[in-house]
Amino acid sequence: MTRLAQVSESGQKVAEAIATVLKVDVEIIDTDLVRVAGTGIIRYDVGTRLLRGFVNKHVLQTGNHIFIREAGFHEICLSCPLTGQCFYKASIVYPITAGSETIGTISLIAFNEEQKETLGTNSDSLIEFIGRMADLISSKALESEILTERMVMSNHLEAVVDSVDECVIAVNSEGFITHFNRSAERVFGTRKKQILGKDSKQILPTLPFWEVLQEGKGFNSREVFIAYEGRKLHLLSTLKPIKLDSGQVVGVVGTFRDFKETQKLAYEIMSNQEMIVFEDIVGISRPMLEIKAKAQKVAASNSTVLIVGESGTGKEIFARAIHAAGPHGHRPFISINCAAMPENLLEIELFGYNEGAFSGARRGGKQGKFELGAGGTIFLEEIGNMSLYLQTKLLKVLKEKGIERVGGTRVIPVDVRVIAATNTDLRELVRKNIFRDDLYYQLSVIPLVIPPLRVRQEDIPILLDFYMKRFSKLLGKEIKGFDDEALNSCIKYYWPGNVRELVYAVEYAINLEENDLITMESLPQALRESVKKGTSAGITGDGKLMPLAQLEKEAIITALDQFGWTDEGKTRAARVLGISRATIYRKIQRYDLAPA
Repeated sequence: MTRLAQVSESGQKVAEAIATVLKVDVEIIDTDLVRVAGTGIIRYDVGTRLLRGFVNKHVLQTGNHIFIREAGFHEICLSCPLTGQCFYKASIVYPITAGSETIGTISLIAFNEEQKETLGTNSDSLIEFIGRMADLISSKALESEILTERMVMSNHLEAVVDSVDECVIAVNSEGFITHFNRSAERVFGTRKKQILGKDSKQILPTLPFWEVLQEGKGFNSREVFIAYEGRKLHLLSTLKPIKLDSGQVVGVVGTFRDFKETQKLAYEIMSNQEMIVFEDIVGISRPMLEIKAKAQKVAASNSTVLIVGESGTGKEIFARAIHAAGPHGHRPFISINCAAMPENLLEIELFGYNEGAFSGARRGGKQGKFELGAGGTIFLEEIGNMSLYLQTKLLKVLKEKGIERVGGTRVIPVDVRVIAATNTDLRELVRKNIFRDDLYYQLSVIPLVIPPLRVRQEDIPILLDFYMKRFSKLLGKEIKGFDDEALNSCIKYYWPGNVRELVYAVEYAINLEENDLITMESLPQALRESVKKGTSAGITGDGKLMPLAQLEKEAIITALDQFGWTDEGKTRAARVLGISRATIYRKIQRYDLAPA
């Protein structure tokens, strides 16, 4: 359908109005030369195509109006079969344009001498007038197109809104409901037609649409409780104001999700993390095989496990493998670093809080990791850094299998397995009254001590090869291995950062190496410097074994000399050594280290 055909009804009304005033006939033609409107004898031919239409074709092609004083005798008419015999007496044909496109013509037509005289006497004013009528018809066509486009967009939007899983409810500036999608119908148990146009304050008074309308501020993920026609709903809601460019609030759109469905989604997301099983843990040395065998045995139960080991030995990897092999391996595994945040934030993160627990607490409160991880595993890394206050709360969780949110008094049952990890001597912390003895005994029901890399040297070549292949693939290189000097140096090196340091060292070497074998020059400077000093195997210059503390001290100094003693340098040194930023600061303080 042509653009003019879509507004044929409006075009017919304009044509009839012109004909009544001017006493001449009017014809409107589209780009297919089809009459979309007409008066007089032409009225009966509306919808038919012109057989010849030479004049109309000319106007459509040129975009210029034309006045035919003697129809059938104009030069345009010379190629027409009706030359000199045209049943028109005279005509003014004017283009109808929309933007830069000619979409049709409008003509004033004389079929008798009286009409012919009217056109000839007032041609200039009639041309100006018919031009304005052409603009009117053009505006009607554009208006129709805009309306059609808006209807299409509205239908598309309606389809999109209906397709989402979340409930979508929108209100106008007066709080009346304008949108209510299919998910909302399902959750609220009502049909759209029964709720559209209703006052939200009356039928959904607990939904804060009016609050957002007045304040102009929305919110994210707020718990709301709704009673609607006998149904009690617990929803997670997000409301956003709809604003004009001037800032005026003209409505609110809200999305709602069943709270239990949200919890289920959170479980699925957390459960879809990369699964690590015992077969993924690289190592053939006797210490490694023994600890893997022990960990596999304890995985079958739901008992608390304490994993002890130096930084970078892979404590979290063992924790994930124990979780995966356990009875709840399909449930969430949640890892929390107890040294990464202050006491109050860690408490909120673990136990959640109730509404009004503190200034800024969101409505409905918030679940903590123990609630979100119910049925799964909570991994508490660097447990030795937990405050005595939180140790007391954790002990209660382990004994009573329940938690209390911050600001709450109700005990919420939680069935969760706790795996803790530390790189410090908890017994020493107990002696110093820094760690509760009863919590220590509760945690260490099944202790696992992960061996450091230096006592399982036969695993080093396997680990080097494993990570060499991984990073070669990631970085698009074809590294085949290590040359003899580099390999022997890596085997003899002390590896104070354990496997984590080895991983970083291999990544570093792959990035730098341009040949097919990794050489000494591509290894991290800390490793090369340690080899030069003869400390790679923990041997001093006089052939005696070097104390562990001295080895660690030497490694830290070497790394800091390489990367600098600034905050950035310490961060980079910690990464290369395979330890955390907090750990390197603690070691610097312990050994009283300073730049030379």
